[in-house]
Amino acid sequence: MNYYTLGQTGLEISEIGFGGIPIMRLSQEEAVRVLRHAYEQGITFYDTANLYGDSEEKMGEAFQGLRGKIVIATKTMKRDAKGTNEDIENSLRMLKTDYIDLYQLHQIAQEKDWETIAGPGGALEAVAKAKEAGKIRHLGVTSHSLEMAVKMAKTKIFSTIQFPFNFIEDGLREKIKLFQDELGMGIIAMKPFGGGMIDNASLAFKFLRQYPEVIPIPGFDSLKSVDEIVALYQQANQVAEEDLQLMEKYKDELGKEFCRRCEYCQPCPRGVMITPSMLYKVVALRMSPEKAVSFSGKAVETVKNCVECGECEARCPYNLPITQILKKHYDLYEEHRNSLKTGE
Repeated sequence: MNYYTLGQTGLEISEIGFGGIPIMRLSQEEAVRVLRHAYEQGITFYDTANLYGDSEEKMGEAFQGLRGKIVIATKTMKRDAKGTNEDIENSLRMLKTDYIDLYQLHQIAQEKDWETIAGPGGALEAVAKAKEAGKIRHLGVTSHSLEMAVKMAKTKIFSTIQFPFNFIEDGLREKIKLFQDELGMGIIAMKPFGGGMIDNASLAFKFLRQYPEVIPIPGFDSLKSVDEIVALYQQANQVAEEDLQLMEKYKDELGKEFCRRCEYCQPCPRGVMITPSMLYKVVALRMSPEKAVSFSGKAVETVKNCVECGECEARCPYNLPITQILKKHYDLYEEHRNSLKTGE
């Protein structure tokens, strides 16, 4: 395992990290086993969020006695100072720590969110106070909009940027030089498997390992999954012509119905929570039906409000058949919900 300094933070981290969503579906005991195994295999960077159910709590349990040997990143979706401060305190409690190495403002993809965060009473006020108090050591930001990511990076407020990066969503490539060389930021790659759409780990990491300055954070839910990815880093990386052809095949197949979470389709005049509902199939792949229903139910229930006006599809830069996808996902959600009622 190689180790890198994350941007200009001074934090030394492993060349791959650990994404904290999948451990939500594990028992406390099993999650702790997987997390400790990842540490024993050399992984020292762990990314979670207040939004990820009991993920923070499981990390807190797993890393008692190891706090100084790992780097923990967590996040808030809150946009106001009061809510952000509450999330910070909750994260500290769940993680069983008195400081967070990297605290990230989560999924800022629209101008209105940034205006709220940066304005009076916004989230930046809370993180500034938390940083002064030593509760936060470094501040980062995550986004699914490259335009917004660049805008926020140029403020020089943030030490890191977290953005989707895989061979399907590869727009980050053109900005690596800006983020790293010009702005001195650490770059974290979320969604290395395209949010569950890429089922070939070897192929996914053949692409990612071409960019060692970008730290991927795959999610793990078993000892086997940890070992599979770590083993890839123990051999030389070679990308053959047939690998490139297979990547293109994935792009062709997924491009028709693959939501990139840019959020240009929103807001919906009928209140449909489009982006999280578009992701229900991915969520269901990564979680048990019970947790998928709990995690995404509030959003998917709003699909019932859709009148197929077509405004979202007109705004989608990828020309996705959004209304059709939403209907499919709502049907899948109903199937899961009904199976839970009947105990099947």
